[in-house]
Amino acid sequence: MSIIAETPATQIPAGTWFIDPVWSSLEFEVRKVGLIPIKGRVPGFDGTIEGGDEASIEGTVDATSITTFDETRDGHLQSPDFFDSERYPELHFSSTHVSFDADEVRVLGDLTLQGTTKPVELTGRFLGTGPDLAGNERIGLELEGTIDRTEFGLEWNAPLPGGGFLLPNAVTLRATFAAVRAA
Repeated sequence: MSIIAETPATQIPAGTWFIDPVWSSLEFEVRKVGLIPIKGRVPGFDGTIEGGDEASIEGTVDATSITTFDETRDGHLQSPDFFDSERYPELHFSSTHVSFDADEVRVLGDLTLQGTTKPVELTGRFLGTGPDLAGNERIGLELEGTIDRTEFGLEWNAPLPGGGFLLPNAVTLRATFAAVRAA
């Protein structure tokens, strides 16, 4: 049995939906040396989606849970050069506007990293609704966007011997949410 509806709705059904981190994923990608995609994942997060005419999405990330599956790189990401997770243990997102065009969704919101809040835009697809194996009603949502990390104070970089820098400023963010209707 699929959790995805045969025909996606044009909006998230009314009500509160809790994002299930077990069925969901938050990821980021940066192209090191402009070539090699380095991907990271965020296992520690929670959030809610409000459906209906005034749809919204809000969530918090445990900055200490961010991983690229390399202990040395992860330690550097936790340092003041990047997330400074000792001083800023959480990242936060709060939507300011959610709009739909058929199954396409556009989310405008405020992202807070290292105590700096900036507007971001995410686009993607509302995948629909359906029951899970336990009979809970679920929704599916995929979103993606790009931020300039330096706008949030994440400015560390290293010059390359032939010119240019190790890291680009652009970071791609991806979210795949499976959320369950609140009781």
